[in-house]
Amino acid sequence: MSTDKKTPETERTPQEQTMRRPVQIAGVTIQPRSSSEDASLAPVAAAPAPVPVEGQRCGLVAIVGKPNVGKSTLLNALVGQKISITSRKAQTTRHRITGIRTQGAAQYVFVDTPGFQTIHGTALNKSLNKTVVGAVSDVDLVLFVVEAGSFTTADAKVLALLKPGIPVLLVANKLDNVHRRGDIAPWLQSMQERHAFTEFVPMSAKQPKDIERLLGICEKYLPEQPWWHAEDELTDRSEKFLASEMVREKLFRLTGDELPYTSTVVIDKFEEEAGRTAKRMLRIAATIVVEREGHKAMVIGDKGEKLKRIGTETRVELEKLLDAKVFIELWVKVRSGWADDEARVRSFGYE
Repeated sequence: MSTDKKTPETERTPQEQTMRRPVQIAGVTIQPRSSSEDASLAPVAAAPAPVPVEGQRCGLVAIVGKPNVGKSTLLNALVGQKISITSRKAQTTRHRITGIRTQGAAQYVFVDTPGFQTIHGTALNKSLNKTVVGAVSDVDLVLFVVEAGSFTTADAKVLALLKPGIPVLLVANKLDNVHRRGDIAPWLQSMQERHAFTEFVPMSAKQPKDIERLLGICEKYLPEQPWWHAEDELTDRSEKFLASEMVREKLFRLTGDELPYTSTVVIDKFEEEAGRTAKRMLRIAATIVVEREGHKAMVIGDKGEKLKRIGTETRVELEKLLDAKVFIELWVKVRSGWADDEARVRSFGYE
């Protein structure tokens, strides 16, 4: 029996404290680093200190404009993640979509809205306009999005909705489409005569530098108050909602202008299971609702190829967005006149 006693760590010399024994694995001996090798290693970066509550800024920023001016593309760029669907078809966005961006001491809560409807007084369009009006009534800042160099009657109707006392930035989007930049200055002057805009921001939502500049401008208008959401949150919308929106995006993109915008998507099943080869596995069943039998045939396509492609593209994008293995089934049903039926509009999830 050995009578040797282990020397307490505090009684060992500095040289002895830095000595390590070799690590032995069957057939392999891993020599420990020497103290000189330790000194040559880069220091481990410390985690950034949390922003003190008293230094935080947080506020609501509404993104408004007529249909198809790039509001959803702008929201996705501001958040840094795709959370709002986009397509060339007008009236793609139908719900109030909240996107969250936390950067530095500021937390931006962006609200993307449907394009304000100026034609077709259906129950669906009335619901969309109600969403727009509600979104601009109680925010800290409004981003009024127009196409750079353009101002139409539809733009004017949206501008008339803005409440006095709330700062409004004129976001002149799609600047990259303007061939003669010299024409922008007189146009901006004419816009100032239409409304007392707080600032003008000519930009392109596709340019990261423009997005960073816009975030810097918005920060000045956020109240000093604690953040409302966790630092890593991107939206307050559920995964089930995002799934329905993704199906609708692919539907619109793959059918073009042939399919009326009154088509919608209803999620029938959204279940999570334990995955064998992935962290998560989702099973989704969704119904695409159209108004006519001819529209149903259009969505299904020859031998079901169009519907299959809609499902495949939705699955691929959802797997990236939700970090899960996704199985999705799609069905198509005809519900004639649903867009002008208030009860059915509400049953399909519209406000």
